[in-house]
Amino acid sequence: MTITSCGSGVFALTVLGDSMVPEFVEGHVIIIDPEGIVKNEAFVLAIYNGEYIFRQLIMENDKYFLKPLNSHYPTLEIAGLSAIKGVIIQRAGRRRKELKHYT
Repeated sequence: MTITSCGSGVFALTVLGDSMVPEFVEGHVIIIDPEGIVKNEAFVLAIYNGEYIFRQLIMENDKYFLKPLNSHYPTLEIAGLSAIKGVIIQRAGRRRKELKHYT
């Protein structure tokens, strides 16, 4: 992922790889709000084993998981919400129709 600052704490990343296809493909730009509302099934940026990782947050029975949309990648368990560094609030691609907002 490539990090680009946007000011006001919100920042942008360029998606690399295919772990989040089909919703997010390589080259999409995602906008992350570090103060966004963390909720079940939100798309998040988290720290896992010392690296930033972009996944869907799943909360089940007081446990937290980082789930890829591509089933070829493993779902990872995290210790708690402190690993979450931001919530994806928008996705943009090369075409206007690829623009999507998340809440």
